[in-house]
This record gives sequence, C-alpha cells and structure tokens, in this order.
Amino acid sequence: MKPLPNGRSSKPSLVGVKDAPNDAAAYASGRFSPTVGSSGRRASLSLGRRNTRSIHSEIHRDEVLPDDDAARWTEAYRQKRARRKKREEEDDDKVLVGTKVDEKHANWETAYNMLTGIRVSVSRTNAKLDRPLTDADFEAKQKSTFDIAGNELVPSAKYDFKFKDYAPWVFRHLRALFRLDPADYLMSLTGKYILSELGSPGKSGSFFYFSRDYKYIIKTIHHAEHKFLRKILKDYYNHVIDNPNTLLSQFYGLHRVKMPYGKKIHFVVMNNLFPPHRDIHTTFDLKGSTIGRDYKEDDLDKNPRATLKDLNWLRRKRHLELGIQKKQLFMKQLQQDVRLLQKLGIMDYSLLIGIHDLRKGNEENLRDKTLKVFNPGGVASAEDPNPVLMRTPSKLESARKARELRQMVKSERPVPLDETAERMPSELEEGHSRGGLFYSDDGGLRATHEDNTSGEEVYYLGVIDCLTHVGAPSYQNSIK
Repeated sequence: MKPLPNGRSSKPSLVGVKDAPNDAAAYASGRFSPTVGSSGRRASLSLGRRNTRSIHSEIHRDEVLPDDDAARWTEAYRQKRARRKKREEEDDDKVLVGTKVDEKHANWETAYNMLTGIRVSVSRTNAKLDRPLTDADFEAKQKSTFDIAGNELVPSAKYDFKFKDYAPWVFRHLRALFRLDPADYLMSLTGKYILSELGSPGKSGSFFYFSRDYKYIIKTIHHAEHKFLRKILKDYYNHVIDNPNTLLSQFYGLHRVKMPYGKKIHFVVMNNLFPPHRDIHTTFDLKGSTIGRDYKEDDLDKNPRATLKDLNWLRRKRHLELGIQKKQLFMKQLQQDVRLLQKLGIMDYSLLIGIHDLRKGNEENLRDKTLKVFNPGGVASAEDPNPVLMRTPSKLESARKARELRQMVKSERPVPLDETAERMPSELEEGHSRGGLFYSDDGGLRATHEDNTSGEEVYYLGVIDCLTHVGAPSYQNSIK
C-alpha cells in the first residue's frame, strides 16, 4: 500500500479524524458515506450529508478518496443541468425581431417597456428649451437603464430593460414639422396599449403595435434598417422641410430596447396611414410591377380584408378619382418623393392605398374585431381621474411599486377591443387631423369625379417601406 506524504496509509479513513480504528467504525459514525454500504445498497450521494475533501487539497488528484471523487462529479453534473435549464428558459423568453404579435406575454411585456422608455426619453427632451439643430444632433444617442416603472437606475443595478434613444433632438423637430403636439403624442402612446392581431408579420418580418387612439404605429425593424435610417436621417429631415405635404412615412422616433438575457430590439414610431374613425374596406399595395404582384382572388373568401396587389388593381380596372387639381398636386408630390428615394438607393417602396366606402360606413366594425387592449392594472392605473400632489417616493416604495407593476405585466392578458368599453371613434376628433393637403378630407383624400362632384370613397395614401436599401438582402431575394 503506497504511503502518503505524511506517512499515513492510503486506506480510506475519516476526514479530519485521526487513527480511525477501522472502516466499520468510520461508516458507523455517519460522517463518511461509502460507495456501497454494509447492506449492499448504494448509499445517497447527497452533498448535504457528506463531509468531503476540497479539490484544492494537498493530496494528489490520483489519491483523492473515491467518495470525494463521486461527490465532485455529482456536483459538476448538477451544475451542468442547472445551466442548461437556465439557457432553455432564457431562450423561451427571448423576443426576436420578426415575431408575430400574439398573446405570449413576453411580447406584450416588451411592448410595455418600449412605451415606458418612450415616455421617459421624450419627456426628458421636451422639458428642455428648444434650440436649432447641429450636425452632432444627427449622430447623438441617449442610453438609460430602467426598472419597469420608469425609474432610472445606475448602470450596475438590476434592471428590467435598457433603452436607447437615437437623435432625440432631430425627432423632436420632426414631430413639430408634422404638427404633433408633444403632450398629445405622449398621451396617445403611454395611455392604453391597443395592439394589432396580425395574421402574418409580413415579408419584412416586423411586428406592429398601435397607440391607444390608433394614430401611431410602433414597428420593429432590423438592425440594418436602423443603421440605414440613421444614415439618411439628414436627407429625410431636409426633404420634410422642403415638402410639408410629403407622402413618405412619417418617422417620429428611433429607439432600441433590451431585456435581460434578450436580444436588442430596434423600433421606430411612425404615423398610422389609416384613420382611427373609419373602417378600411379595401387595401392595395402597389409597386408599379406585375412580377409576383398578385393575390389570389379565390383566397379572398378566407381573408376578405387581405392586402391586394398590382395585378388585382389592374384586373379590377381600378383608378384614383382625384379630379384635375388634386391629381396634379398628388402626382407632383409623388414624383418629388420618389426622386429622393432613388437618390438614396431605396428600391422596394410601395404606394399603400386604403379605401373607405362611405356607403358602407363603419357598420362592419372591422377595427373592433382585429384590435386588442393591453392595460395592466386596469383603467385606474392609466388614467387617474383625481390626481393629487404626492411626495417623492422613497427607494423602498419605488421598489415595491415596481414589483407590483412587474407582476401585473407578466400576469395580465390583452382582451379583444369589442369586449371592453373602448371603441374606435365614429368621427375624427378635434385636433386629431394630421394636417397637410392629402389628409384634408376627413383625414384622407375624398374621391372627386371629372365633373368636380364628390365621390363615395375616401382614399388614405402613403409611400411605405422606405428603409430597404438596394443592397439589402431582402431586396436581392425579391428579384431572384
């Protein structure tokens, strides 16, 4: 039997007890668990009842007692299983760009954090005195860390989400150019969350959230689109100044949110082309091409509100009835917008046309059937009818409120709009008009016959998909 450095035998003995008389005494003491007991049954490997040697012991690795070796392997295996389970749980909670809006609460929780970040960042910028823009403003970004209640945290603190606001001063000026009231903008976005139930996220892979009054869209974008918007932001800003009636998508903010263990999600806030007070009975997405631009008419029975394409437009012999004057103004503005897109190398844009039939009105309640409301804590939490002045809460109070709100967001589910007291308005509310020539007729552009009489349709027009560069992979795939 090979002696150990201290002269002792390598025979198993009690750890920390000298000169144990024999193995049986050691086993009987209860402080040493053999691999196989006297009864022949395998003993428990519970670490709580075993007194093992440290792996940093002076004893050579080959001379570690068999029971200690088994304990180390058991601990390593248990830690490996714990790490794998944690990874699986984290993968389940990740919200990736391109995920369809559904009732998986991770998506709704992400949307809640998006709006909390918008509320804090926009309020911070609007609280400062206005000033002219500088070149540095187009490259600026503000990064913050928050709990779910919107309390800003130190970087090392445990957070619910991180939020980054890009070019905040530029987008403040853009919102002013688009005639948005700062208070109304925040009230629309951070009151109640009305979210679209989409049948498909679309080719772009983005998903959409709508503001409470259906005026604004929060759209997730890919990282490449985010970088491209920052690159063209100055050209876009100058174009809006020179063309107040532009048909291009109106961008009101560019942001990024990151959840713990999740991926970074970039998103923009933009105008909703379709009105809050009118059902859209027919929608067309026109690119000026007939290749692959057809929606099967037979499928309309299953999806009567599907977005139709160029061949459907031609097959139905549709055309816009704008009258002579409106047609000239529309074509001139469209040409100026397309000229900018061509200059910037944007090639995958579309003309989106939503048509409201005045003869049908809103009798089908299309919006109430497709929208859902997510309002954690109920109406009282979103709108306090009797606000009172309160002292600044302590850290303990803030932490308690954050825990309560975090539980609400995780546990509550959205409900269909037609099952709540919420309803889309039947008339365009005062102050909700976006202004501009092409939104002057009931929030859109009323059809006009050749004899200059009003038609029975209202058109809602705009150029969309303005962030896909000619070199982007999605465009390359579309022309194969």
